[in-house]
Amino acid sequence: MKVVLSHLTGNANVKAAAYGFAEAALMAKFHVSLAAFPGTLLDKLSYTKPFSEISRRKFDVSIKPYVELWPWMELGRLMASKMGLSKLTREKGMFYIDAVCRNLDKRVASKLKYAKTRGASAIYAYEDVAEFSFRQAKKMGLQCLYDMPIGYWRAARRLLEIERERWPEWESTLTGFRDSKIKVTRKDSELHMADRIFAASTFTADTLRDFPHMLAPVEIIPYGFPPVVGAVKKYSTAAGARPLKLLFVGSLSQRKGIANLFVAVNSFKHHVSLTLVGRKSVDDCAVLNAELAKHNWIPTLPHDEVLRLMRESDVLIFPSLFEGFGLVITEAMSQGTPVITTERTAGPDIITHGKNGWLVKAGSILGIQDTIEELLIGPHKIENAGRAAMNTAAKRPWEVYGAELANAVIKHLELC
Repeated sequence: MKVVLSHLTGNANVKAAAYGFAEAALMAKFHVSLAAFPGTLLDKLSYTKPFSEISRRKFDVSIKPYVELWPWMELGRLMASKMGLSKLTREKGMFYIDAVCRNLDKRVASKLKYAKTRGASAIYAYEDVAEFSFRQAKKMGLQCLYDMPIGYWRAARRLLEIERERWPEWESTLTGFRDSKIKVTRKDSELHMADRIFAASTFTADTLRDFPHMLAPVEIIPYGFPPVVGAVKKYSTAAGARPLKLLFVGSLSQRKGIANLFVAVNSFKHHVSLTLVGRKSVDDCAVLNAELAKHNWIPTLPHDEVLRLMRESDVLIFPSLFEGFGLVITEAMSQGTPVITTERTAGPDIITHGKNGWLVKAGSILGIQDTIEELLIGPHKIENAGRAAMNTAAKRPWEVYGAELANAVIKHLELC
């Protein structure tokens, strides 16, 4: 009983899944575009500016025996982006993200016959990188295990259509509406072929109610937390001693609720300072550019610098209107920085309102304002929630997620 794992970039949750599968002796092969191991060429390239993105693709050597790399398309995409060759990374370009995903998917599909001879009985793949491999798996009688990193596209359009009407000047940042019919049809095809679906939040699972046909069973397994920072975090408990330091980390799009965030924060003037870390979803949104000029905007930072900034901030504010999970939530909590977020993230799965963070209704400016005002009046609540957030994080490291996912996969395969 073995599983083929496939993902384009190998981000934190995928790494935890890979380690969990390997620890459970479940891994047959791990297909990924890039993986840097200590001392390898990719590892050395990661220290150079043109290839600094590879530093996010570093893996522990324990996983190396299982890895099969497909690097060239992804390297081309990264280089084209660095060199400003946007023609190559736009839709229909050679290194457009969908083209890179399809290339990996086809490569994995071509390897499944061999994997089956080596004991593979299932493939575990992620949205947008599963259609070809699932189709091949079905022909061979392999189980198709599907991971939903974000909510279902039909639910996204239903919920975010409200935002297009409410904030027409922000419409250009809602890029999901531009997904082609081919792309969304592919997403539906992947879901239709899945024998089991895994989601990291209750919200993501709930969005699948918009799927127009019957679906395989859906299992919710929340992601894990990074290592807890310990005693490094310092808290300010004197009301009015300085502005409340708020931090937002994520793509600068109205899908993340940033229009609501700006209106709420601007109402407090000098009592609040806002720092935003993230790239613009589009360059030509005039209202976004105007708002960024009012606040401290950092387009990108290395991950360790993001964690440092989280520790230096009072609260992470993440008012997303449509999110699969929101890894920045768990990252901030692990640093002792409590989070204000919405019910359309993993917030309800890991945050108890007023205890280790705060939940506000998605789209509610008043909800954000009321919470900020509460913290301005009672800054001691930030320390209480921050320490409770660290306790929550300490109980669920990434290893727990990996083990739970591996156990769920084993149970599913035993019943097949």
